[in-house]
Amino acid sequence: MLFQQVDTAVMHGESLPWVPFTPYADNVFLKYFKLDPIRGEIIVLMKAPIDMALPKHHHSGTVIVYTLEGHWKYKEHDWIAGPGSIVYETAASTHQPEVVSTEGGDYMLTLVIVSGDLIFVDENDKVMAIENWKTALQRYLDYCEANDIQPQDLTAFH
Repeated sequence: MLFQQVDTAVMHGESLPWVPFTPYADNVFLKYFKLDPIRGEIIVLMKAPIDMALPKHHHSGTVIVYTLEGHWKYKEHDWIAGPGSIVYETAASTHQPEVVSTEGGDYMLTLVIVSGDLIFVDENDKVMAIENWKTALQRYLDYCEANDIQPQDLTAFH
């Protein structure tokens, strides 16, 4: 593809499904917007309830999290992120997220931009699983197939 063929594009959220973040948490849902095979980047909305329980994880690249609704934190930090805040995670950071408040709603909602691998580890920092754009794409395609949804090409450059 020539660079002249790459143009500004829009992804409409209403056309994309909320996909459960299985096998890690059936009550955490992801709406994938972009799964970039070139930069290894994922752009996703994540919604999680007050009782979210994700394993501790390590990032090989940077992560940017913009909070839209609710409050959350990492168990390893004393700050709390709320609506309008941005959390910038450096490469090689390790933490465990928890939802602190959903402000009367059922879910906390964030926009997340992940570069590189998300490496889930146990209490001894032993690797349990690795997530990236490829595993996200497979989760999305599997969900679409199981629910008779026509998948969109989230990897394409339009």
